[in-house]
Amino acid sequence: MKSIDAVLANNDGLKWFNRLYLMVTDQVNVRPPGGAWQNPSWLEHLDVVFARFYFTALVDFLARHAVPAAWSALSEERFNTGIDRIQFALAGMNAHINHDLALALLRTNADLNAVPAQDGPEHRDYEAVNDLLNNLMPSVLTMLATDALGLLAQDTGKMGRILAYWNICRARDLAWDFADHLSNLSGIAYDAALSMQDTMTGALGRAILAQL
Repeated sequence: MKSIDAVLANNDGLKWFNRLYLMVTDQVNVRPPGGAWQNPSWLEHLDVVFARFYFTALVDFLARHAVPAAWSALSEERFNTGIDRIQFALAGMNAHINHDLALALLRTNADLNAVPAQDGPEHRDYEAVNDLLNNLMPSVLTMLATDALGLLAQDTGKMGRILAYWNICRARDLAWDFADHLSNLSGIAYDAALSMQDTMTGALGRAILAQL
C-alpha cells in the first residue's frame, strides 16, 4: 500500500482509498485493544487475505480485465475532478468491505480450519477493529479535507451527509453476517447471492460518488 501511495498522483481518486486503507492497517498493527489481540494469528491472516482482494481488483483493472461491479464504480471515476476525496475513499471502502470482506472471512476460516463463534475471540477482535475505525475517523477526515474540494465538502456539510449515508462499522457487521449466510450456500445459490451482493455494492458505490 505504501508503494501504491507513492506512485499514485493526487488527482487519482484511488489514492485516497489506498491512503485510508493504509492508515487503518497501520493502526491495526500498532494499536491492539488492551495491548494485544485475542487471536492475532487469525486477524493477521484475515488482513492479508482481505488486502489481496484489493490488489487483485487493482491489477485486473489496470490489465483491462473484468472486475467486480463493486470495484468498477471507483475504477471508472478515479480521475473525475468533480468528485471529492472523501467520496473516493468511501467508495473504495464500500467495494472492499461489502464485496470482499465476507469472502476474505470465508477463506481465512477455511485456511485456518476455524469456526468463529459470535462471542469468541475472533469476533471480539473483529469488533475491536470497529472501535479503532471510530477513533481513527477524525484524523482520516483531516487528511481527506486538505484540498479545495475537500474543504468545500466539509464547509457545506457534505462529509457528514456522506458518512451518514454509508457507515463503515455497520458495513463490517453486515459483512460478518453475509459470510455466515454464504457459508450455508453452495452452487447456484451461492453464485446468485454473491452476484446480487456485487450488483448492490456497485450501485451503492456509484451513489456515493454521485453525492452532490
